[in-house]
Amino acid sequence: MIIDELGYLLIEKDDAKLFFQLIDKRYEKRSTIITTNINFNSWDDVFFDPVIANAILDRVLHHAHVVNITGKSYRLKKYTDQEEE
Repeated sequence: MIIDELGYLLIEKDDAKLFFQLIDKRYEKRSTIITTNINFNSWDDVFFDPVIANAILDRVLHHAHVVNITGKSYRLKKYTDQEEE
């Protein structure tokens, strides 16, 4: 499963519980890819509950391969290149 742009919109408390259940059911059984611009230490703000955020992170980061990408947005590259010309 691929979850793209986690944290782009805040997740309400009841939805955070459902999201935890999803991650928990997949934990150590299925692969999950998550993309986000949110630092791990700010996930409390996304889920409105530090206990749930930490439980999700615990499962997501265990056995994880974290890829940190820096630089300009690939989606905006076409437009920024045109402005430079």
